[in-house]
Amino acid sequence: MAEVLPFRGILYNTQKIRNLSDVVTPPYDVISKQEQHDFYERHPKNIIRLILGKTTENDNINNNYYTRASDVLKNWFSENILKQDITPAFYLTFMDFSLENKIFTRYGIIALVALEPFKNGVILPHESTFPNVKMERFELMKSCHANFSPIFSLYSDHKNIIIDKLKGLALKQAPVIDFTDYDGHRHKMWRITDLDSCGYVSNVMQEKRLFIADGHHRYETALNYRDWILSNNPEFKKGYPANYVMMYLTSMENTGLVILPAHRMVKGLKSSITGSFINKAEDYFDILTIPFMDSEFERARAEFISILKSNASKNIIGVLMKDSMEFYLLTLKSGVMKQMFSNELPEALRTLDVTVLTHLIFIKIFGFDNSQLDNESTITYSSSEKQAIEAAVSGKCDISFILNPTKIEQVRNIANKGLIMPRKSTYFYPKVLTGLVINKL
Repeated sequence: MAEVLPFRGILYNTQKIRNLSDVVTPPYDVISKQEQHDFYERHPKNIIRLILGKTTENDNINNNYYTRASDVLKNWFSENILKQDITPAFYLTFMDFSLENKIFTRYGIIALVALEPFKNGVILPHESTFPNVKMERFELMKSCHANFSPIFSLYSDHKNIIIDKLKGLALKQAPVIDFTDYDGHRHKMWRITDLDSCGYVSNVMQEKRLFIADGHHRYETALNYRDWILSNNPEFKKGYPANYVMMYLTSMENTGLVILPAHRMVKGLKSSITGSFINKAEDYFDILTIPFMDSEFERARAEFISILKSNASKNIIGVLMKDSMEFYLLTLKSGVMKQMFSNELPEALRTLDVTVLTHLIFIKIFGFDNSQLDNESTITYSSSEKQAIEAAVSGKCDISFILNPTKIEQVRNIANKGLIMPRKSTYFYPKVLTGLVINKL
């Protein structure tokens, strides 16, 4: 079903860039303002200048961060900072990382994948997107005509046959990339150019469905870019580069596949809403309160997180409010979601913690409409429970909601049913680095 092909990737020239950790970044959408500044300072050839350029008060239609990114890209080619491979390849990647004192290893393949509308059931989303983000990415793609970041996608391979096939070839040769990044994660990458092996992978992938894990905005932007090319090019054909997008593919059964929660931090709430929240929540949740004094904060926090994680099989949501000396654990009462939302939400969605939070708390109790749900200045996200809790403690937000992670089985089930989770339902960790390979359109 999926068309997966090797391609002539564009890589940093390691004769010019000795340490790749100086020039790679995470995807644009998880980079904070401070991190953007830090990446700019790290190296003059850091890929931040392509994916998340700085804006100025003098920006106009002819001179803005999209046009400047295009100029930078051209300059880096002329300076031989970037080089395109001569032979099409699959790029096998290896990542070693630690989380909660455990070591994980994740292999993946960077490849070209033929674009398919979601309705065709070949490439499936699991989250909805923000229109303004897609428009911003579209302008960048129109200026630079390139994929800078691979879309993180999943396929099913219980026996790990595809990766093992490529590993057998890769481990007989030296990697083209081998470095430790800014977070201490070890990365390696090999070019796989063997025709028989590449053909084998392409053939096996034709039987697969692909599930987008991370990069929904970029995928939908690639579809929009293809349509834009088509409207401006009457000779547009199937083999045209805009029919494809660069993806990172890894198996759902990979033991190195980790999903973190996306905690919510909400600000701009009226005091009447936060003041009445717990009373209103009692209609729908059993509530456990963990009070604390200043000297007891760490003990209470540890107890709060321990109870939250040990009840991951239930619909449980942790809460901390600004100026409060109490943690709350809200466990959904039996039958509430079915009773209230059976007519508008399928069962597979009703059982998600993020759905409970979005529909029962944000919409029902807080009274949020779609514009407020989409407003990133109202609701911000973090995969770090420590950061989310600190935001409430410091008063940077009015209330923080601490969640357990969505399970990979839930992601697959919902995507297979053609359903869409609330935004930011998952945080696949670690993100696939931007700057390992670029695809020219």
